[in-house]
Amino acid sequence: MRIIGGSAGGVILKAPKGFEVRPTPDLVRQAVFNSLGPRVQGGRVLELFAGTGALSLECLSRGAAFALCVEKSSRHAQFIRSNLEQTRLPAASLQIRVQDAFAALRQLALDRQQFDLILADPPYGEKNTGRRSTSFAQQLLDERALPEVLQAGGFFILGHTKRDTLSIPLEWEETKLLKHGDTVMRFLRPNIVSV
Repeated sequence: MRIIGGSAGGVILKAPKGFEVRPTPDLVRQAVFNSLGPRVQGGRVLELFAGTGALSLECLSRGAAFALCVEKSSRHAQFIRSNLEQTRLPAASLQIRVQDAFAALRQLALDRQQFDLILADPPYGEKNTGRRSTSFAQQLLDERALPEVLQAGGFFILGHTKRDTLSIPLEWEETKLLKHGDTVMRFLRPNIVSV
């Protein structure tokens, strides 16, 4: 796993051994960032279920101003710190919160913090044919605090497995869908409903 583009392009990132963390594959990240293009530059980024921090570090490498990684595991947070050092990107450009993603979202909403780009590729859910998904991806879509922390005109990019059929709430509009192997990446923005 490596940084694909920008000032830290080519830097190898470390991940915990075993199946606790499933980093977003390089080819999937490349497709996501090719789709985003220059939107990343100068932006504030929030990465939920950060794992190795690869998505945030890719954003910073491509010119994002600031990234906040939310990762529940303090052990995994150490990998994010180590990966930041490997990239030689400014230490002040990345902040890590060792916290549950949903608790962090609610606190960020209360603090009126907003981000131009929110990225989440949480642990995959189970196959859910004939019933509503209970996966972390579905829970994020249903989380009311999430749209509050997304800047107007910003994007929420959500990764999940194709066997996990999600219900997109009316609050969200899907603008793009990328598929690679078992991975699906959805580009979403808050749905502006006229009254």
